Amino acid sequence: MLRQITRRHFAALSLRGAIGAACALSVRRADAAGDARLRARPAKPKLRISAGRRAFGLGGTRDGFLSVPPNYNPEKPVPFILMLHGSHGSSAGLQTFCESAAKEGIAVAVPESRGLTWDRIKGSFGPDVNFLDRVLAWSFDRVAVDPRHLAIAGFSDGASYSLSVGLWNGDLFSHVIAYSPEFVAAPVRYGKPPIFVTHGAQDPVLSVNLTEGMVRQLKRSGYEVELKEFSGGHFMRPDLVKESFRWFTGAGRYRADSPTTIRENAATVAVALQCP
Repeated sequence: MLRQITRRHFAALSLRGAIGAACALSVRRADAAGDARLRARPAKPKLRISAGRRAFGLGGTRDGFLSVPPNYNPEKPVPFILMLHGSHGSSAGLQTFCESAAKEGIAVAVPESRGLTWDRIKGSFGPDVNFLDRVLAWSFDRVAVDPRHLAIAGFSDGASYSLSVGLWNGDLFSHVIAYSPEFVAAPVRYGKPPIFVTHGAQDPVLSVNLTEGMVRQLKRSGYEVELKEFSGGHFMRPDLVKESFRWFTGAGRYRADSPTTIRENAATVAVALQCP
């Protein structure tokens, strides 16, 4: 961890002079990073499910669970979040997040990465995208999901992954939420879902400077981005998590009527420095 923090601090200090070269490098990597396209789509559930948490039973020792709010009624589609953990994380660390979401009437699927972190962080999209697709299909078979309120979210490495997969699948996800991200890698983009970002101003792991630059680039590309910086380090602040839920369930301002593919140029694909 110490090596990673030092590397990322150096990246933040060098951002102004190095961002041009870093963007070109990230674009090359993104172009060769596989496909992050998801095929699952919400539909009328084939199976019934009760409120509470239930393991997927799809991933072996690294699996995850679905959290269904207590007020769930299959006749009334609910808001749904696909929530991604941080590096070396698991679904167990997100139980409080799911409990808070349940109070807002939000269903949450919490898959676990195939390795210690999400595949694109260290290499190419691949097994994790396939697993996310399976988790979504499994969840959509059981939960009536409101397609106008279908978000992908994540913390730390999961936040970077949620941004990347979310923008690549903006015709599926109506909203994208990122708690303390580092980068976004999405050379092919569909739609323009609104984005909610939080980041601690004293984060010792991932610099808020990178997030600020990323947000500026996303806005230049036409995305609606809400950035909430807070005094603190590398964590999800509870009041801002709750605010992100209210933003998600109450916004409802975006829904793509048809998938519009956006192939971004080199200046806008790599919107923040990605460390190797």
